[in-house]
Amino acid sequence: MRSFSSTLRYAGLPVALGFVLSACVPHQDTPTASAPTAAVAGADTVYVAKMDGTIQVPAIPLDKLPTAYRRQEVAYQTDRPAGSIIIHPGQKFLYFVTGKNKAIRYGISVGKAGFEWAGEAVVSETKNWPTWTPPKEMIARKPELEKWKDGQPGGPTNPLGARAIYLLSGGRDYGYRIHGTPDWWSIGKNASSGCIRMIQQDVIDLNTRVQPGATVLVLNADGSIPKGLKIPTPPKPKQTVKPVATPVVPELEIKTVTYQPEPATTAVETPSTTGTAAPVLPLVVAPETATPVTQ
Repeated sequence: MRSFSSTLRYAGLPVALGFVLSACVPHQDTPTASAPTAAVAGADTVYVAKMDGTIQVPAIPLDKLPTAYRRQEVAYQTDRPAGSIIIHPGQKFLYFVTGKNKAIRYGISVGKAGFEWAGEAVVSETKNWPTWTPPKEMIARKPELEKWKDGQPGGPTNPLGARAIYLLSGGRDYGYRIHGTPDWWSIGKNASSGCIRMIQQDVIDLNTRVQPGATVLVLNADGSIPKGLKIPTPPKPKQTVKPVATPVVPELEIKTVTYQPEPATTAVETPSTTGTAAPVLPLVVAPETATPVTQ
């Protein structure tokens, strides 16, 4: 994967990135002194139900959302420029850098076992309530998704949620997104197929801040900086072995046949004096009679 320390041109506009991976300092964060655990605008107003265009975004029950995963400003040690995104899969946090050692932290959901990835990416574009088209590999794993092979329209139940931030790595789209999710309870878990999930209200907020061409760094699970791009090979779909049907053999009807031979007869031809064969008559043999021997 090429270095992102060079100047990137996106949509014809030069975007100076100005950083080198080897020069990055360890990434650590602590809540700001002014707002140690408070959300950016207050938890009681951030996660309420709201209308987004013509679609209603439901409220998030705060009693079921851990404080750590709520949107909040934190002191974050990094040399990345403002506007950059850093993702820590192990801690389930996404940081949007707002200034020198400052960031907004969001709770996220990341790839489950076998779908984790790490490395550099660049924001290519963003979309509101995007259409979701499952890849063929996902349809193979979940045949019930075949109905969306041509795309599921955006809406409250769409897996991409209210916003999708599309990513390129080395100029290639590997299918990874930062997006909203209707399954807000998956935040803080390894639950996706590699994409970064966010609460709907949070991804809407992030989308207003991030710009095309912004850099995205996905750390290793332990928080270390990856050496290059790490793209996993998704597990193959489980093959179901269909049982072989046993052919049904019809029962054979067995009939017992008793053989009764006809009585034996011996025919004697009698020559005819007129040249016509005489009828053949059965020959009856008289039983033998014993004659006494006299001497």
